Amino acid sequence: MESGPAIFAGTVFCLFGAGLLAWTVSRARQHRPVALGVNRVASTTVAGTVAIISLALGAWCFGRL
Repeated sequence: MESGPAIFAGTVFCLFGAGLLAWTVSRARQHRPVALGVNRVASTTVAGTVAIISLALGAWCFGRL
């Protein structure tokens, strides 16, 4: 019974983290800001950190199965 929510949460975290990381890398390679109106280095750093944390949380959820 408890594995269903862990699989759902792990999938959501991993998909969000992968999508955000792909967006961040794509924008950084084009030398464009990740967020409008924010310093390019700061927005890339914050978005990359959030993506890595999200992927780690997804892996943690899958590890709890």
